[in-house]
Amino acid sequence: MEGVFNFSKAINAVLYIIKHIKRADFHKIFKILYFSDRDMLAQTGMMITGDTYIAMNDGPVPSNIYDIFKSVRGDGFFKNMSDLSSFIGVENWDIVVAKKDPDMGQFSKMDIKIIDNAIQKYGNLSWDEIREKSHDYAWRSTTLNRPMSVKDMLIESGSDDGFIQYVKEEMELERLVR
Repeated sequence: MEGVFNFSKAINAVLYIIKHIKRADFHKIFKILYFSDRDMLAQTGMMITGDTYIAMNDGPVPSNIYDIFKSVRGDGFFKNMSDLSSFIGVENWDIVVAKKDPDMGQFSKMDIKIIDNAIQKYGNLSWDEIREKSHDYAWRSTTLNRPMSVKDMLIESGSDDGFIQYVKEEMELERLVR
C-alpha cells in the first residue's frame, strides 16, 4: 500500500516549507515532509505529497523529492531538469532555495494546518534531534534503504486495523483511477 505522488503539490509543499524555516537543507525539508505526510495520513487516510519514503540511515527520505533535488543539483537520475530549476535551486550541496512562491491554491486548509504544525514542532530542532524523532516505529520496522510501509506509518500514529484497511482500499482505488 502506497500513495500516488502528486508532483505539483509536493513541489509547492517544498516551496512553502523553505519559506517558513531558517535553514532549508535536504534533511530538514525531508523530515518536515515526512511528519506532515504521516500526520495527514493518520487524520485523513491520504498524504499531502503521496511520495514513497525510504528508510535511510538518517531517517525517512521522500524518494521522488530526493530525486528532484539531486537532479536540480546536477547529479540525479533525471538529467533534463530545466523546468524544475525554475522552482528551486540547490546551493552548497544540500541547501534548497526557492525561486518562486508556493502556489497556495494547491493546498487545502488542512494541508496548511498540518504542514504548519510540523514546521512548529520540528523546524527549529537540530539535525540530530530531528533525526532521532524520525527514527520512529515505521522507520525501525523497515530494512535500511527500502520503502517504508504506509501501514507502519499508520501504526506509529496509533491508527486501528479498521482505519488501516480503509486506507489500503482507498490507495488501491486511487492508483487504479490514475
